[in-house]
Amino acid sequence: MPSTLDGQLTMEKTPSYFVTKEVPQRIYNMSKNIKLIVVVRDPVTRAISDYTQAATKRPAMKPFEKMAFIDNTSRIVDTKWAAVKIGVYAKHLEKWLKYFPLRQIHFVNGEQLIANPAGEMAKVQDFLGLKQIVTDKHFYLNETRGFPCLKKPEGSGRPHCLGKTKGRQHPNVDPHVLQRLRDFFKPFNAKFYQLTGQSFNWN
Repeated sequence: MPSTLDGQLTMEKTPSYFVTKEVPQRIYNMSKNIKLIVVVRDPVTRAISDYTQAATKRPAMKPFEKMAFIDNTSRIVDTKWAAVKIGVYAKHLEKWLKYFPLRQIHFVNGEQLIANPAGEMAKVQDFLGLKQIVTDKHFYLNETRGFPCLKKPEGSGRPHCLGKTKGRQHPNVDPHVLQRLRDFFKPFNAKFYQLTGQSFNWN
């Protein structure tokens, strides 16, 4: 971790931390008092987003419907496919809770981060014990991408928007496939709500 001066907080992020089984113990060994922030979103939407990003790099990739199931006859969800496996948040969280109390972990609602970025950032700042400096004045919605951009409240300088990998058009997925995935994730979502003490309303 980089050095932190007085009055500063060091932050670092990697999407794979939450789902890599060796990481909780490694971080615990580094710092038992660290505060952890996890951004989560509807696991079905997340799986489609994951697929969309992968498909842009592999044009010959099979359709989402064929990737999601072991075979199209049984419609058994392929839990080994990373796009599905990552969204089973409860199983990942249980590994973290072996090392860290829930009070040291803050969960950011990915849907609300898009719809109400200032509200979610207020919660993050409270969790970190910071003064609420980042407010709704710092955001505006990029209508083309559908994601908020960060700007300086005084209007100076160019706003910072997410890169080209965000806001890609998702493929149209068979509604029956979407429902099958929602049914698959439902008990895991319920367990996740129980573990975190909050509902994310993923239906």
